[in-house]
Amino acid sequence: MRNKFDEQLHRLDEQLTHMGELCEAAIAKATDALKHGSIEEAKAVISEDEEIDQCEKDIERLCLKLLLQQQPVAKDLRRISAALKMITDMERIGDQTADIAEIIISSGDNAAEEIHVIGTMASEVSRMVRHSVNAYVNRDLELARSVMKADDGVDQYFEQVRDEMIEFIKEEKGKNGKRIFDLIMVTKYLERIGDHATNIAEWVEFSITGVHKDSSLIHES
Repeated sequence: MRNKFDEQLHRLDEQLTHMGELCEAAIAKATDALKHGSIEEAKAVISEDEEIDQCEKDIERLCLKLLLQQQPVAKDLRRISAALKMITDMERIGDQTADIAEIIISSGDNAAEEIHVIGTMASEVSRMVRHSVNAYVNRDLELARSVMKADDGVDQYFEQVRDEMIEFIKEEKGKNGKRIFDLIMVTKYLERIGDHATNIAEWVEFSITGVHKDSSLIHES
């Protein structure tokens, strides 16, 4: 009985890893589409968001099956409960990359090669997503906590881009206002992706320790 349960938990790890990889790929494609002003790449990001949505449904179905059939307790229950919380954040990451793609499409084929910090910010939030999922699969508490710490750096990137865009507006006396606003919105979505990666890491911490930052409740291990 336990062997079958362990196999199902391993399958859960694999599905979460795959969903995380899809989120990473979406962030990379959206950033590339922004850099090159590629409407085709942006449309692909929106289309592929459906696969992330389907992953959420598949994982949710597996988790509910495990809860009903195996009736897990203690750390096994925390592990499955955390997975259910994590996929909500990953689905939102998919939505926000699609939002970035929508901005690119509405802006036309204007490349943004000059905004280097946006690429750096995108790489950082992508790394946070990867590390938060890896922390869950490998039960790595330190890795999860490193993701939480990295969120401060992402917030600073957002503030840097926002301040740069404000200076551009001043220099150009209001010209290209929509384009500048679009870039600020892109960085805001990236910041939110960083927040979701942090949420995932916090649920990883809960799955390992039984403690979540928003609760003093400690579960038996």
